[in-house]
Amino acid sequence: MSDEIIIRQCAPTLAAIKTGSLFSCPCRDRLELRSEIRRFNQKYVAKGLCLLPLRFWEGRALLLLFRPERLQRDLQNKTARCLLEKAGYCSEDYCLCIVTLVRRFREGDDFPHEVGLFLSYPPEDVKGFIENKAEHYKCAGLWKVYGDEQKAKRQFAAFRRCTQLYRKLWHAGVDFDQLAVSS
Repeated sequence: MSDEIIIRQCAPTLAAIKTGSLFSCPCRDRLELRSEIRRFNQKYVAKGLCLLPLRFWEGRALLLLFRPERLQRDLQNKTARCLLEKAGYCSEDYCLCIVTLVRRFREGDDFPHEVGLFLSYPPEDVKGFIENKAEHYKCAGLWKVYGDEQKAKRQFAAFRRCTQLYRKLWHAGVDFDQLAVSS
């Protein structure tokens, strides 16, 4: 797992403008990757970041980088709580929600679409995606929009600008530690 992959896939989360980011990376050795994840978490917990492996398959790993404090707040949204409860989560405790999400990724054959709630997707868009089976959306960017289209487009643009800036800074030699801001 390289710093460059994290910057390319998770810049808005590193910048504390997005709750979480989902990304895959090469994984030749699960134990080594788990060790890298432990080192990352020890180093960046003080900045409000947490990295978790969600699933391993055929030489790759699916990882979630998130900000626990923001996630706790996001999951208190009424629509988010309702969606999570309907999907079998205990929405009262965000830590239990994380445990359930990991279990659903590892045990289920279906992709758990409620993951959008862990990634700063608006709950009404996650709900719309699930109810409409990914059809009949207003527009698409990082996610399919069923609610406030203009707000979503502004978020897409902000996340894109952040990623471009972080990639530019990284290539100019700015250290990863400086790019991972405290929340």
